[in-house]
Amino acid sequence: QVELVESGGGLVQAGGSLSLSCAASGSIFSIVAMGWYRQAPGQSRELVATLNRGGATSYADSVKGRFTIFTNEAKNTVYLQMSSLKPEATAVYYCNARHALPTGGSFDDWGQGTQVTVSS
Repeated sequence: QVELVESGGGLVQAGGSLSLSCAASGSIFSIVAMGWYRQAPGQSRELVATLNRGGATSYADSVKGRFTIFTNEAKNTVYLQMSSLKPEATAVYYCNARHALPTGGSFDDWGQGTQVTVSS
């Protein structure tokens, strides 16, 4: 299990930028991918972006071209750079770490979440 500590949320005007960071500590050796998810009030949690150990990234269609996920492996930290933010991006953003089990399968660790609010 790892501890994920997020930071960087806040209030920003539409069209602005914001950067989130997520520092991982603990049993990081089994992590095969990290990502960001978000959950708006009354909605299900949805994937925003992921980055696997091989460096491959994936993004939700709604954020492609505006959000970038990247990592600083030396700091065990994953970042989400968000630009051209829209009000519909308002949500609690959660950091995720996916672990691979030796016998197959996987499990997830989650951060506590950080609020992002985009005003119109």
